[in-house]
Amino acid sequence: MNQNNRSKTEIETAVNEALDSVRSYLHQDGGDVSLVEVSDDLVIKIRLHGNCKDCSMKIMTMKAGIVESIKRTVPQVKEVIEVA
Repeated sequence: MNQNNRSKTEIETAVNEALDSVRSYLHQDGGDVSLVEVSDDLVIKIRLHGNCKDCSMKIMTMKAGIVESIKRTVPQVKEVIEVA
């Protein structure tokens, strides 16, 4: 199926698969990540857990790990933001 024609459920599944691909690295440092929401305008909201919430490397983890993985899997994503 064309990436631009994916249903919201298909996008959520793809985002969760992308998160699964980085999750083992987060677990090694006592953290985790979960999908909170995929908005209609393709803004992805995620929540960091455990040590990832307050880690000094959180920005790098978001940019180089989580966001990169999500955008590689679902290129039409507009933004990935962390929510509390």
